[in-house]
Amino acid sequence: MQSRSLPVTAVKLEKGFWAEKQRLVRETVLPYQYSILNDQLPGVEKSHALENLRLAAKAQAGEPLDEEFYGMVFQDSDVAKWMEAAAFSLAAERDPELEQRLDQVVELLERAQFPDGYLNSYFTVKRPGQRWTNLQEAHELYCAGHLMEAACAYHEATGKDRFLHIMERCADHIYQEFMQKNTRGYSGHPEIELALMKLYRASGNERYRELAQHFVDVRGQEPHYFVEERKNRDWYVWQPNDVALDKDYTQSARPVREQRDAVGHSVRAVYLYTGMADLARETGDPGLKEACERLWESIVQRRMYVTGGIGSTVLGEAFTVDYDLPNDTVYAETCASIGLIFFARRMLELEPKGEYADVMERALYNTTLAGMALDGRRFFYVNPLESAPGIAGEAATQRHALPQRPQWYACACCPPNVARLLASIGSYAFSAGENTLFLHTYLDGRLESPFGWAMRCETGYPHDGRVSCTFLDPAETTVALHIPAWSRRTVLLHNGKEVDLSGVVREGYAYISGTFAPGDKLELVLDMEPRKVYASQRVPADSGRAAVQRGPLVYCAEGADNGGEVFSLSLDREGGLRELAFDPTLLGGVAPVVAQGWRTEAIKELYTSCRPERVPAEVRLIPYYAWANRGLNQMRVWLPEN
Repeated sequence: MQSRSLPVTAVKLEKGFWAEKQRLVRETVLPYQYSILNDQLPGVEKSHALENLRLAAKAQAGEPLDEEFYGMVFQDSDVAKWMEAAAFSLAAERDPELEQRLDQVVELLERAQFPDGYLNSYFTVKRPGQRWTNLQEAHELYCAGHLMEAACAYHEATGKDRFLHIMERCADHIYQEFMQKNTRGYSGHPEIELALMKLYRASGNERYRELAQHFVDVRGQEPHYFVEERKNRDWYVWQPNDVALDKDYTQSARPVREQRDAVGHSVRAVYLYTGMADLARETGDPGLKEACERLWESIVQRRMYVTGGIGSTVLGEAFTVDYDLPNDTVYAETCASIGLIFFARRMLELEPKGEYADVMERALYNTTLAGMALDGRRFFYVNPLESAPGIAGEAATQRHALPQRPQWYACACCPPNVARLLASIGSYAFSAGENTLFLHTYLDGRLESPFGWAMRCETGYPHDGRVSCTFLDPAETTVALHIPAWSRRTVLLHNGKEVDLSGVVREGYAYISGTFAPGDKLELVLDMEPRKVYASQRVPADSGRAAVQRGPLVYCAEGADNGGEVFSLSLDREGGLRELAFDPTLLGGVAPVVAQGWRTEAIKELYTSCRPERVPAEVRLIPYYAWANRGLNQMRVWLPEN
């Protein structure tokens, strides 16, 4: 059974974990990020992204330019993602000041747009006359895609269509350019594919779906487009290099339906796979669906971290080979996990399988949340699974994996990406198809189903495993509740009566059908007992180690809770795990876990023939997403077990 995610306007979060995250986005993250995009925070990494658009608008008006373009070639996309986050925030709570600010940016984009629909500040200001000549490097289609997504979000949240029409004109220009002129070209950084599918649904214009299909179909065809393009141009965004010749890096070594392994730049990969899965659902293309399933398995069975991070190396921010999952030199870009969530959601819409929801939760509650500090003002680009500041600090700095999150980045793709995901979380939690409402993860709030009835869900998830869903209207329907694979003992009650799960669970979902009256309840009790997790013997980095997980949350040992040092700690192989009471004053509210273990006593010599002494110790653990919020700290997810 296929489904479609609910719009953000259908879900109203009222309290609890996710309501607090959205409040943080609304009250802190959005104003903070706008100030940076508008160059209003001295001492923070300069963005200049809005000023670039103002310069483009001046150029369109024929006015002299008093500044040069500043920043990355894809600087427009930072603005686009911020706009999308702001639009989703407006859907949750009206804010006239924020809406006015958004309208001002929309007006700026309209002034920066060419009469033929082209819109990109880098080429308008810095390289007029060279547009569409460097698809491999220059991110034109990528930036256009993010602006399309933002326009669809603003239209959904407010009903206003000015921004939507701007991006329709842009898409029409791209259609003419690539369906009639440059028919073999496609983006070096996939994104336009998934964005065009959103624009197609928002506008009803079939040409946008056709264009998305075109970009998917021409990728990887011979002769190789990026190789031919490079022969015909004499300029580069960065210094000349051989990236254009690395077909794996751009996911273009072969046509997409023939691809078998997740390769190359991890963000680009999962953005492409998201568009492919969306097209497969829309068109029923079996070859595309099978390719998505193969690529999904490649990621989650052989190339994904326990935290839902992907991309093992800084070299190309890329996948490497199967089971190469180092914990200290890991890249695991925040955007990559967000892209994995996008891919998981589209796979869920193709076919409701619990494994897709499990991975979506893994990436969401661990790496993605770790990408932003609890105060909403600092961000990780890279998400290591262990950190030793003062020991590996210099190397970590080179990888961006600072033990204290920076306030911003020159390449600032991740901060607004986190904001837009958190602001739209309701559309990931629920989907609907064939009179069936799917609950993929659990939020505290009210939802309006597309079938004419409403439901209120109450839960302390992810720290508590109890979920109560109450019907607010009469309904003759089916509700499908995700039963996570980590829940070993699950109880489901219908109006207080236990349901025999053996008769209703299929592919990780419990299907409850019937006629429901207002006040009828479905109650789910998930097993939140902490447990140890072990990696495949094929993962060298985790040999002889164990991680700890409670519910969807992966835990870590941090120096602040363990005498300042965690690399001497190990877990007792036969020792137990004990969860502590939820502490609302600790790290925004967490339930710590204590593990029985050992601490190896320090020795003075660098090397010795004497075995170091071990003493019993309690290892205190916190959720991974909350680490690095208490200053410089050692941290470790995978602990030796002996």
